[in-house]
Amino acid sequence: MFENQPKGLYALALANTGERFGYYTMLAVFALFLRANYGLTPGTAGVIYSSFLMFVYFFPLIGGFMADKFGFGKMVTTGIIIMFLGYLLLSVPLGGNTVALVVMLVALLSIGLGTGLFKGNLQVMVGDLYNDPQFADKRDSGFSIFYMAINIGALFAPTAAIRIMEWAQQSLNVSENDSYHFAFAVACASLILSIAIYYAFRSTFRHVEGGSKKNGNTSEEDTLSPSETKERLIALLLVFGVVAFFWMSFHQNGLSLTYFANEFTETSADGLKAMAFNVWNLVAIIVMVYAAFSLFQGKSFSGKVKSGLVIIAALAFLSYSYNSIEGSVEVKAPIFQQFNPFYVVALTPVSLAIFGWLAARNKEPKAPRKIAYGMIVAAVAFCLMLYASLTLPSPADQASLGDAAPRVSSYWLISTYLILTFGELLLSPMGISFVSKVAPPKYKGACMGGWFVSTALGNQLVMVGGLLWGDLPLWTVWAVFACLCLLAAAFMFLIMKRLEKVC
Repeated sequence: MFENQPKGLYALALANTGERFGYYTMLAVFALFLRANYGLTPGTAGVIYSSFLMFVYFFPLIGGFMADKFGFGKMVTTGIIIMFLGYLLLSVPLGGNTVALVVMLVALLSIGLGTGLFKGNLQVMVGDLYNDPQFADKRDSGFSIFYMAINIGALFAPTAAIRIMEWAQQSLNVSENDSYHFAFAVACASLILSIAIYYAFRSTFRHVEGGSKKNGNTSEEDTLSPSETKERLIALLLVFGVVAFFWMSFHQNGLSLTYFANEFTETSADGLKAMAFNVWNLVAIIVMVYAAFSLFQGKSFSGKVKSGLVIIAALAFLSYSYNSIEGSVEVKAPIFQQFNPFYVVALTPVSLAIFGWLAARNKEPKAPRKIAYGMIVAAVAFCLMLYASLTLPSPADQASLGDAAPRVSSYWLISTYLILTFGELLLSPMGISFVSKVAPPKYKGACMGGWFVSTALGNQLVMVGGLLWGDLPLWTVWAVFACLCLLAAAFMFLIMKRLEKVC
């Protein structure tokens, strides 16, 4: 998995990890902040939340066009600076008045623009590392490693947000509403780390900062006919249209699924269940997974022994952690957002092993087929939520019941995030790899921007979860997303031959 990858991959992945840690620290509490600080309804908060996500993923289109003209490296650096200014504004506690609301919206616009210049162009640079023939067959696994690194940052983000808010309230005696701004300030610090990593290891990827045109890698461009270019662009547009519905559903993790965690899920856990809400226990499990792969795939006896010792140490830590639990632990809604990145990091080697096994037998599905399967898996996740909600009241009725309101086991959400992650691993890294492979070289930055625009459209539709959150039966909220994912999957299979033709 990690062997024979270009050195620049790890530098770019770590730079992205720092930026994503700050972003997801902010995002873990953002929807709840909107309702608590400004007194917004679930629907209004959902519109602001989804609009922000839309801008975050729409601006990479502009960033892509600018990078095609000025180079990827310049746009990445500029993006980090603009993001930093946005997070800095968001970190200032101004209260809940109109001025504060306007400043918050300006900050969101700045973060969206900065992310647009940074995110897509960094991923194009990763893709260009694999234009070298010696790395060409490592492209999919490289993007899986890159995607895993993103989620390492996201894994710690919810815990960081909760802990910094608790520290601010207890040590500095600030109000709960003001404590949110301390969580937003974490993003500023993480961006400083990100840019430091970028420039410290710049020598490993400097050759891809200017784009394929500026480095003479135009062989593919020279061999593509106008009809082939057109066919590739059409295939990409079709995929972009489909995946928007996946992101509409998937990014409910920060909105309706967080509302569900806040209003319908148990607020404490004990015993084995409590173990899941300590991020270090999840890290120990991740270490065990990777050590297990090293144990069975290692080529030297000493390496196998070291892997075995790591597994024993991780088991000892988990045993100590379990025996240290006293009573129940408090479960706060944002903490559930740690499970998706945990599953991504833990399951990435599993998915790579499965696809590697299939590839060795010439049975590995191509990227478009993986994307379609991912849509089906996402539908299954929302069907599970539908089943969990059949006996629950509507959100409006739940609020009126007060302390008598029924709450369900946290295992429902933990399981839902597991299934959603399977869908994400089939769709997201494979989709990015598909774009980097299929995009005509002279439109590479714009095409990667197009991938993010499709995500932006899906993110704007995330607000549907907030708008449905109210008087409707709870199960209907999840039914909407399940049906949309199934319809999108069906469309993918209808156009599959056309998509696989350009792979």
